[in-house]
Amino acid sequence: MASGPRTRLQARILSSEEEEKLQRDQALVSDFKQQKLEKEAQKNWDLFYKRNSTNFFKDRHWTTREFEELRSCRDKNPSYDSERCKVFQCDLTADDLLEHVPAESVDAVLLIFVLSAIHPDKMHRVLHNVYQVLKPGKCVLFRDYGLYDHAMLRFKAGSKLGENFYVRQDGTRSYFFTDEFLARLFADTGYEEVVNEYVFRETVNKKEGLCVPRVFLQSKFRKPPKSPAPSSHDPDPLGTQPDTGESLKSFF
Repeated sequence: MASGPRTRLQARILSSEEEEKLQRDQALVSDFKQQKLEKEAQKNWDLFYKRNSTNFFKDRHWTTREFEELRSCRDKNPSYDSERCKVFQCDLTADDLLEHVPAESVDAVLLIFVLSAIHPDKMHRVLHNVYQVLKPGKCVLFRDYGLYDHAMLRFKAGSKLGENFYVRQDGTRSYFFTDEFLARLFADTGYEEVVNEYVFRETVNKKEGLCVPRVFLQSKFRKPPKSPAPSSHDPDPLGTQPDTGESLKSFF
């Protein structure tokens, strides 16, 4: 029996205490500081990686479970191969990705906890950059912070840069996505939505007796496939010469 349409998950519902906290914390960081944070964004992230090295990151075994597009990559490339892999540094908000990657040559693009670190005004530049190298019919695989994630609710007063956009004490920034905002962002850049939904998890700290809600947004957006070219054997590929008067009548 065919299954019915998939129910779209709604954003997490806040408790009254959480709503009150967000209502209190409405003051925005000054324009001067926001400009300084934007100018120093790369430096702040470089310092973050230097402090945390590889200790901060864990193997993301769930990626091949959640994104079947990556399973063949894992099977074909069990180890790094310099003849098949190219490592380069690129600022997706400013540099031209085509200088490193041929146009329409990539089978899948991962944006996993990437876009949240970028100013919302520049996110469309990233998606356009990626769009140019992605093959038609292939997807961007996305996972990032969702609205009302615990990390969003932990920010202290004075950390808000804009709607759903915050700065940490170390100067790194984080945006928290709604499914509507993300869908509109990709659609405006030319992508088609395949799936776009919230993922709800809980992080448990048994030692401290804490259980906190985690909210992520997990999505796939596809670059539209190219339309097939008209067959050279078709005497009238555009259908401009109807065969009968009846078909002419139907056409108009």
